Amino acid sequence: MSRSSSVTEGLTDEIRIDHESAIHLAATAARDCALRCGLPGAMPDQAAVLASELAGNLVKHATDGTVYVQPFRLGTGVEVLAVDRGPGIRDLDRAMADGYTTTAGSLGAGLGAVRRIATEFAIRTRVGVGTVVCARLSPPDEPPSPRWDTGSVCLPAKGERHCGDACAVVGSGDVLTGLVVDGLGHGLSAAEAARSALRSFRTAPDRPLDDILTSLHRSLRHTRGAAAGVLRLHPDRAEYCGIGNIRAVALSGGEVLHRLAGQPGIAGWNVPTPRVRTLPLPPGAVVALHSDGIESRWSHSPSAFLLRLPPPLLAAALAHGHRRTRDDATVLTVQAV
Repeated sequence: MSRSSSVTEGLTDEIRIDHESAIHLAATAARDCALRCGLPGAMPDQAAVLASELAGNLVKHATDGTVYVQPFRLGTGVEVLAVDRGPGIRDLDRAMADGYTTTAGSLGAGLGAVRRIATEFAIRTRVGVGTVVCARLSPPDEPPSPRWDTGSVCLPAKGERHCGDACAVVGSGDVLTGLVVDGLGHGLSAAEAARSALRSFRTAPDRPLDDILTSLHRSLRHTRGAAAGVLRLHPDRAEYCGIGNIRAVALSGGEVLHRLAGQPGIAGWNVPTPRVRTLPLPPGAVVALHSDGIESRWSHSPSAFLLRLPPPLLAAALAHGHRRTRDDATVLTVQAV
């Protein structure tokens, strides 16, 4: 059985778009990421164009804009996300036309070129709320992943070089398994705990979720410990097993279906018998798995705009709008398609 996977040990590059100089920073981050991913030929320059166009829109027309750059989570490629707090795009069809130039206060210039260059493209916008964009660039021979859509953002606490959060996602057949781990505290020791958890997860991600969590616990005994949550997505349901402050939230049809928190404890120190919970899901449901660096209250009164975002855009919106900057923050979003 074929398996596709991605493990995020590094960080999402975060570029706050508050000045024209940030456009160059975003382009450089995207080009460097493409080179690290091994994209051939002119593709690193194309990745830079994607980031430059999106960042240019933000600096000219948006409020509180950010660009996130990272490797694509399932397969090979680069993902560039752009998110802001307004003003939104009044005429999206017109803005998507190549060569369209916006008037003052209207975001949209260059989006047609971004859609044309990108292998995958998604955008959602609401006037007065903001716009979220995802542009992915993959090699021409990269097979698509028709079974799932995923998104993620992984960020360190403000001022930290190392991140104690991490995530991984592995697909096999019609099942997707994801992990979010939050090493206790911050800095290098927390990051080492997260890496130990990822190594344990990689050894056999197809095991029952309680077995995965038990193995994580054993692998973390000589670290400071971590919170960990594992999610298995089937076409009609999801299974969740967690210890500590990792939360799972299921969304469908513009409403919150389920909210789950991990059992009390710290993997590596004190863990009760792991309990797997099953969540029935309708077709197209999205599940978000996140550390406590993302405020849990987002799921108690989410906007209609947020509730209907596809996985990559939801991850970007949660990281941008509901992140605690004093803590490491990771969100992983998944959907069976």
